[in-house]
Amino acid sequence: MRTISIIGSGKMSAAIAEVAARAGADIQIIRRSTSSSSGERPGVTYSSIGEELTGELVVLAVPYNAYPSILEHYRERLRGKVVIDISNPIDFTTYDELKSPADSSTAAELAKELPEGAAVVKAFNVNLGDTLTTGTNGTTTTTVLFAGDYAEAKIAVADLIEASGMRAVDVGPLSRARELEAMGFLQIVLAALGKTRNESGFTLLQ
Repeated sequence: MRTISIIGSGKMSAAIAEVAARAGADIQIIRRSTSSSSGERPGVTYSSIGEELTGELVVLAVPYNAYPSILEHYRERLRGKVVIDISNPIDFTTYDELKSPADSSTAAELAKELPEGAAVVKAFNVNLGDTLTTGTNGTTTTTVLFAGDYAEAKIAVADLIEASGMRAVDVGPLSRARELEAMGFLQIVLAALGKTRNESGFTLLQ
């Protein structure tokens, strides 16, 4: 049984929960409060921040600037977990630059903060939520690009993606997360400018 904990309750949290449901995973969603007014889906366990993580995969479906707060609660409890970073550290006041260091990425910076035994995988940040919810990008199966340094962690993420009916493409080590964040940045900017739709996205054709 695949098990996944999703920290966050926004649109991307709901989209990844849909991916996990299609994959037959046991899903936990962690919100600020279990009494949150956001919609609930059947078969999902809802917990509040600070409660135990039940998933082997842990998705940080929150803005990058919320990571320090999440780590205050969960840093040591992420030991032995596959931690999926989906963030795009965009300066939303200008839509003009990435906020991560020029020679790094949010995923690489996150990996530095986690205890030994936690494996960071960058994934889902190039995908708009609608293409994850439907599993399609227009008439094409959604492609999810991911990067990481640990083979077992990447296999677990690829298995989740493929079991949900989407295509998983390993782009290499975690150092490639910088390029994935640049792609995510471009994707979001194009959508904000109205040049693409929420159902649009990048894909790889064979």
